[in-house]
Amino acid sequence: MSKTTFTLSATKRSEMGKGASRRLRRLADIVPAIVYGAGQEPVNISLEHRVLRKALENEAFYSHIIDLTIDGKGEKVVLKALQRHPYKAIIMHADFLRVDANAKIHMHVPLHFKGEEIAPGVKTAGGIMNRFIVEAQVTCLPSDLPEFLEVDVSKLEIDQILHLSDLNPPKGVVFSSLAHGNDIAVVGIHAPRGAAQQDDIDVAAAEKEAAAKVAAPVAASDKKNKPKTGK
Repeated sequence: MSKTTFTLSATKRSEMGKGASRRLRRLADIVPAIVYGAGQEPVNISLEHRVLRKALENEAFYSHIIDLTIDGKGEKVVLKALQRHPYKAIIMHADFLRVDANAKIHMHVPLHFKGEEIAPGVKTAGGIMNRFIVEAQVTCLPSDLPEFLEVDVSKLEIDQILHLSDLNPPKGVVFSSLAHGNDIAVVGIHAPRGAAQQDDIDVAAAEKEAAAKVAAPVAASDKKNKPKTGK
């Protein structure tokens, strides 16, 4: 687990409903949010928009244990959902899940790819790396939650694919998909589309030429053996 720490301060809010939430965002630059889980009652809270937006600029915030203080009382939470405005830089609502140190959690963790520039499939064969997913869901205890997972592609050849089962997560971390028998493709290196199409053209041309060579003697033989007709 990373040593990075995130702290947020919030206050309980008693006003509910869409109208109250709109007033908070418009008049006080406040984000309405909710905290739930760990067998406790949900609590509606308010956060400073400026502070939350700043925290969200850090990728690690999305997959990290957050120290949340609500009216002076501290809680450990993770960000579970975020609602943004369709086209304005406004956070509409946030959901936080309380974490129990002894209970496993399910979180999406970003993937960091390394070694693309030296991968044989790219450096030698001229292939292109395709990232099929950029994050993976993991199951682990809060203390084992990684900030990100590293994917080493430095040995990937052309037309080779890495799946979740090829990765090595930290101790105590399990890929949720694998636990359900779904070995998702993560990354692969393939020939550029144009090159693949050219290969198809070259193969087709070669096959056509070979067919023509086979057909030519047959046609000449037919002409030679064709019976002459009288005038």
